[in-house]
Amino acid sequence: MDLNSHRYTIDIEWTGNRRTGTSGYRDYGRDHVVRAEGLPDLPGTADPTFHGDRDRWNPEQLLLAALAQCHMLSYFHLAVRNGVGVLAYSDAATGTLRLNRDGSGEFTEAILHPRVVLADESQRALADSLHEPAHDVCFIARSVNFPVINQPVGPGASGDNA
Repeated sequence: MDLNSHRYTIDIEWTGNRRTGTSGYRDYGRDHVVRAEGLPDLPGTADPTFHGDRDRWNPEQLLLAALAQCHMLSYFHLAVRNGVGVLAYSDAATGTLRLNRDGSGEFTEAILHPRVVLADESQRALADSLHEPAHDVCFIARSVNFPVINQPVGPGASGDNA
């Protein structure tokens, strides 16, 4: 296996057939299951605005979750490399989706709000400075065509990058 190339495989199964398939726009459910070998099934749907179920994950949420997870994991990597002890981390990420007149749409931005609790608060400036390089190495942020902005929150937290 080439160490510079990684492949990922998932399976999607549509479970929203209400006996008549896609005979009409309101005649089918958007429910589906996302599967990956060895992992629990992930119940998916469309956003409720697009006739989805509020009790299931939608693609827009999953994209935002992927961005937030990737930033966190990239940040942890840099924290370890720079001797910064992180005791807790959370993020209340938001994203904006614009709908177009032709029925298409796209994300116009995602804003991450990482909150980092440090073992040593005297490292706050260094810890805050790691968000920009974490953004730069995050695989998912590098793969999207809209700005991903980091706005750390917490004691002494500052910063913004796109």
